[in-house]
Amino acid sequence: MEAVNGLSNLQLELLKLFAYPLPAEQLVEIKIILSRYFAEKATSEMDRLWDENAWNDDTVQNWSEEHMRAKSKP
Repeated sequence: MEAVNGLSNLQLELLKLFAYPLPAEQLVEIKIILSRYFAEKATSEMDRLWDENAWNDDTVQNWSEEHMRAKSKP
């Protein structure tokens, strides 16, 4: 997805669709719809990765115990 004039293709499309002011209630509803859409996409991708990599509760526990930060330089 390339940005045109600093806007993504999604942003440009939404600007075309909503080129008029919306009541606050409708704006909240649209934000909820978009949030749910992207949350479902993220969940589906995580489910795919979970299955593909045979992750389980032990995997998550191991992740929680990992120390991933680099040591600071003196």
